[in-house]
Amino acid sequence: MSELYISVDVEASGPIPPAYSMLSLGACVVDAPDHGFYVELKPLGSGAVPAALEVVGRPLEYFREKGREPREAMIAFKEWLTGVSAGREPVFVGFNATFDWAYVNWYFHSFLGDNPFGIGGVDIKSFYMGRAGVSWADTRSSRIPDQLKSSEPETHHALEDARRQAELFRRITKM
Repeated sequence: MSELYISVDVEASGPIPPAYSMLSLGACVVDAPDHGFYVELKPLGSGAVPAALEVVGRPLEYFREKGREPREAMIAFKEWLTGVSAGREPVFVGFNATFDWAYVNWYFHSFLGDNPFGIGGVDIKSFYMGRAGVSWADTRSSRIPDQLKSSEPETHHALEDARRQAELFRRITKM
């Protein structure tokens, strides 16, 4: 089965599920970033790290009012993945994938019983480390050469950031 690389980004109220909530989820096809998905989710509870909410730029109350129920959001994401993959194996790609994948995996398993991405994904930071032969410290976004990065600013909007990550991943694969 052929693979389809999907860039995924989440915004969350803290460092770990389920103590904290995934507040938004964005994804796009790496080689066709206009094929994207975005959803905002209702928080699971009141757990929040103030610095995380500052990054997200909205209070939990906004997501309580505007977000979709987590199960409904994950059904929509799975349906999008199934449609866009068209029989190919979706591969999770993320910048600091361990963070984003942990949320996506927990939400898929908790609300739908399985994760269409399987048990792992591609971490762009690790991939860059191997391709460029740099140390882990040099995989921080501030240290990655500008010619590899998107010209678009990081917004902490999950879909926009997923598209930026997709561009970075495409450029690293061509190194």
